Amino acid sequence: MAEKKPSPPCKEYLSEDTRKHLKKARKEMRKSVKALFPPEFLEHRQAARKEMLRAARGMIDAAIEHIEN
Repeated sequence: MAEKKPSPPCKEYLSEDTRKHLKKARKEMRKSVKALFPPEFLEHRQAARKEMLRAARGMIDAAIEHIEN
């Protein structure tokens, strides 16, 4: 059975139309950033984000291990 995606917290506050506009604005902002910077910058930025997430995961794993010991 497929898992049901949780609905976004803003769903109860924002209309469907507003959320569509926000999604489109996000998409257009991403396009503008891609046009502004060279592809190499975007590649390095993505790699940096991955490394930061891996570092955060390592800190969380260490904290869990510390609690369990």
